[in-house]
Amino acid sequence: MIPFSVLDLAPIVEGGDASQSFANSLDLAQHAERWGYKRFWMAEHHSMPGVASAATAVILAHVAAGTSTIRFGAGGVMLPNHSPLVIAEQFGTLAALHPGRIDLGLGRAPGTDQAAAYALRRNLDSDANQFPRDVVELQRYFDAPEPGQRVRAIPGEGLKVPIWILGSSLFGAQLAAALGLPYAFASHFAPGLMEEAVAIYRRDFKPSEQLDRPYVMLGYNVFAANTDEEAHFLASSMQQAFVALRTGQPTPLPRPVENYLETLPPQYRAMLDQVLSCTAIGSTDTIAARMRDFVDRTGADELMITSQIHDHKARLRSFEIAASVR
Repeated sequence: MIPFSVLDLAPIVEGGDASQSFANSLDLAQHAERWGYKRFWMAEHHSMPGVASAATAVILAHVAAGTSTIRFGAGGVMLPNHSPLVIAEQFGTLAALHPGRIDLGLGRAPGTDQAAAYALRRNLDSDANQFPRDVVELQRYFDAPEPGQRVRAIPGEGLKVPIWILGSSLFGAQLAAALGLPYAFASHFAPGLMEEAVAIYRRDFKPSEQLDRPYVMLGYNVFAANTDEEAHFLASSMQQAFVALRTGQPTPLPRPVENYLETLPPQYRAMLDQVLSCTAIGSTDTIAARMRDFVDRTGADELMITSQIHDHKARLRSFEIAASVR
């Protein structure tokens, strides 16, 4: 039995708003804690009508305050958008508020398009080596201060907030291995290089103060319901959202529709088959078989489950069923 965790994008649904999204995130976190999920992570995205977790540290503070035992973290913070010191202060604050319960996942993508990345006021021309240097700088802010150190993260220093490297390519795998950090792969939407990246990470891993052996978390979509038919109906919201995103027309998370896949041209069907290949859709027995096969095939140490479902009660039910098959 491996741990299951929750990735919540704080979806803004068609007909809803950010306030409702945040209330739903807190409710989901409280249920996830009762159902035995290990972590509750939220992701930084910008300028996306269907995602409300742009101010990631702020919303994490909200949901963490309503729970008592489940771990919270960023899955992840897109470090090129920020100075390492600012992130050390933000997550140092969270760690001081919730000792022993905070994780910090770091990615090197902007979490948006170039126009919004430029609006975030970071230099888009930084070289490929900047992200590793920023990660190392951030780690140092969480260490005990050295004599004479002029720049300090207060709060943050000495708290040893666990850092994860996120990725959807081979770059993150190589960096996580070199630094001896746990690795989370975005297989829930970019599975193409998953097996190669995980193999490189495990092969090249160097033990560190934080971690003595490789640890792999894989993203996984679950759309679970009482019947296979209902689950496929619920999954159509995510399928519509992906098509909208890939055609440059992102929207709030749409309401589900019957037989959505049958309405799509072949190229969009093929795109969904590829990007959502790490997905289980169905009733309890159906998703149990698919999830077991996935864990057996990949040797994942942990699954980070996401369930982009329009109706909040149906989304809770999906996570409840997923927890039951663990």
